[in-house]
Amino acid sequence: MVRLLAFYVPEVRVKWICFCPSEVEMKFGHFSFGSIQIDDTIYEHDVIIDRGEILKRKKKPSKRFRDDFGHTPLSVEEDIPWQCRHLVIGTGAYGRLPVMDEVKREARRRNVELLVLPTIEAMERLRQNPGDTNAILHVTC
Repeated sequence: MVRLLAFYVPEVRVKWICFCPSEVEMKFGHFSFGSIQIDDTIYEHDVIIDRGEILKRKKKPSKRFRDDFGHTPLSVEEDIPWQCRHLVIGTGAYGRLPVMDEVKREARRRNVELLVLPTIEAMERLRQNPGDTNAILHVTC
């Protein structure tokens, strides 16, 4: 049995205030299992938001930990966008993306507030307080 989730997310423009010279405005749209809309683009893969730039998450470095978690986790082996005060990690539609303890320790070491939330809640958090915030958003489970 497959259960699909779809969330209506009101279209909201978000200004990203970051270390970059200008503010970046981002608009979050529809989120459903397997896709997320940011601005006018639909992404069908995990994304990283680094100081207003949207990038594809490259999870290959974390794949070696998959057997330990039953899912490819977020590990410090990945290119995590640490250049911020707040890092929001969206753990997917069902909140199942594992975040390794090493990531949490590295965030504390760097004095970065780490927020680990299901992706729909992470999007809401980004809407409320985007200033000096980066994100990793998982779009499936």
